[in-house]
Amino acid sequence: AVLSRMSDAVTARVKSREQIAGLAANSTIPVVNALDDYAHPMQMLADLQVMLEHSGAAGDGEKLAGATLAFVGDIQNNVTYDLMRAGTIMGMTVKVSGPKGPGFAPEASVLEECASLATAAGAGKAQVVDTAEEAVKGADFVYADSWMSYGIQGAEREARLNALMPYQVTAGLMGQAKGSAKFMNCLPAMRGEEQTAEVIDGPRSIVFDQAENRLHAQKALLVKLINRQL
Repeated sequence: AVLSRMSDAVTARVKSREQIAGLAANSTIPVVNALDDYAHPMQMLADLQVMLEHSGAAGDGEKLAGATLAFVGDIQNNVTYDLMRAGTIMGMTVKVSGPKGPGFAPEASVLEECASLATAAGAGKAQVVDTAEEAVKGADFVYADSWMSYGIQGAEREARLNALMPYQVTAGLMGQAKGSAKFMNCLPAMRGEEQTAEVIDGPRSIVFDQAENRLHAQKALLVKLINRQL
């Protein structure tokens, strides 16, 4: 309530969905979810913008329909979840692949949500596949994210590295995608972990376009919200 008296809008990065919901419930101004444990919607705006730009379809969201996005690596995190949601809404096919078992598998609630979104007219689909190669084959965009997002150290770090290394994006794996495919990472990135230096620093990488678009997409959203156009 106090922030509503001092600001025109609030952008918050929080640890839980409950925190952002509580903030919104007690505000009379727009509240932007910059990140929580279940979603990363502001990253999605920037990612959709950059995919449109690199598909030659800037400004025409329908042009993403039918495109394929592959995500490989840690698929139990907020970025993966929102890529699955956003891609499905935009009519894309989203294929994700990572280690199986506790600590790695996507939450059932996310899979159920994506299945529900896929029933809408013009929607795409999100699916979990067995291998990185299966996910990347024929993809238009290949996406990776940090394997150690939560500051994991010691023996647990080594165990995660061993489990995730088969999902590292290499030049060879990129070769399974379309020749025009682009590589994406929402940053920060670790060369030698979720992708090789050859990939992230190579000509197919659009990671800095993604980073730049975080500025433009968020400015546009704030203009719409403050002017009550959404």
